[in-house]
Amino acid sequence: MLEKLFKLKENGTSVKVEVMAGITTFMTMAYILAVNPNILSASGMDANAVLLATALASFLGTVLMALLANYPFALAPGMGLNAYFAYTVVLNYGYSWQIALMAVFAEGLIFIVLSVTNVREAIFNAIPMTLKSAVSAGIGLFIAFIGLQNAKIVVNNDSTLVSYQNFKTDFSSVGMGALLALIGVLITGYLLIKKVKGGILFGILITWVLGILCELIGIYKPNPELGMYSVIPTALVSFDFSALGNTFGQVFKADFGALKSITEFIVVIFAFLFVDIFDTLGTLIGVSSKANMLDKDGKLPRIKGALLADAIATSAGAILGTSTTTTFVESASGVTEGGRTGLTAVVTGLLFLLSVIFSPLFLTIPSFATAPALIIVGFYMIASVAKIDWENMLEAIPAFLCILSMPLMYSISEGIAMGVISWTILHLCAGKAKGKVSVLMYVLTVLFILKYIFL
Repeated sequence: MLEKLFKLKENGTSVKVEVMAGITTFMTMAYILAVNPNILSASGMDANAVLLATALASFLGTVLMALLANYPFALAPGMGLNAYFAYTVVLNYGYSWQIALMAVFAEGLIFIVLSVTNVREAIFNAIPMTLKSAVSAGIGLFIAFIGLQNAKIVVNNDSTLVSYQNFKTDFSSVGMGALLALIGVLITGYLLIKKVKGGILFGILITWVLGILCELIGIYKPNPELGMYSVIPTALVSFDFSALGNTFGQVFKADFGALKSITEFIVVIFAFLFVDIFDTLGTLIGVSSKANMLDKDGKLPRIKGALLADAIATSAGAILGTSTTTTFVESASGVTEGGRTGLTAVVTGLLFLLSVIFSPLFLTIPSFATAPALIIVGFYMIASVAKIDWENMLEAIPAFLCILSMPLMYSISEGIAMGVISWTILHLCAGKAKGKVSVLMYVLTVLFILKYIFL
């Protein structure tokens, strides 16, 4: 049955490989179960309700990805989009979180229309192969940077913006976590060098166990004020799901009388739409490129199903009570482990569903244990730079700007914007646009420029 449904042999994989890949993807994404409630609760939402909504929306979206597209990609409420939801739409614009959820719900409905009418697929296919390789490499740097930040190896610095962790300060908490993350990178790297199947997953688990041992003997001391929590599970399961009622269906109770103007609400929807569409496309390009899933023309087969799964999950997630659900770049960790079909996604989705019950256990996995996986996956994805013709300045410069922008601007979509704008303008100025710049690339360039002017 699994063979017939997911075509495992055709994709050169097996049930064992897919299961391991699905578990690995979940482990690298599990942090969203802790981070998303923390961010959205700033808007006044119930943190426990957001946790349940996050898990259920992730389960639904990821299983839809498996059934509609047979790809090993996982979905969850997106980072960046949740911050825009809480800190910009609610806290800055002054809207209620119910109205913000309605904006997300509306965005999802628009996405469904765009997916069914092939608009999003056309955008994907219009991006040149060189930029697709650059997107993959840029995501590699971006995800590695996220890993370094999650582990607090890289920290804020007033003079240089970012710097390395000062191990002399708060060594028993933040410093020890950063050190364990560095050890985890070496452990994971060694396992991969020795070609140990599931090396990334085992790297996460070994690092977590080391953290538990350090806490037991007193070397690592939790300090919640610094974001460092106990890594020892205090409970295994919880069957209290009543909190979900605090957010479920609240999207339909939005008080539109509080809207300052319909124009501003449309701008909010458009902002969600714009960021989500290019974060999703960027992730699909980067991860599918790494897995060699693109055809000879640089197109992703069955992309319509993938985009439709993403769109449906966004609206469903809003009904449950969470911000925009999108395809996660951490899917690359499962792909790196050999995941090639929807079975990987099904395993990941089921683990998100199980996390509703086992949330006390899953939420104990520290960020310094998952950070090594993100850093190593970044190493794998940066290899796409080899596909770029660096001798051809006309293609190499836009590719470089795309790669550079993602980690420095902390956004996949901004990296794509820099790549698209520079590609179009440089080809026009050089008189080489004919046959190299499609009509849709011109449209995207104009839209990106307008975004920077008006948003």
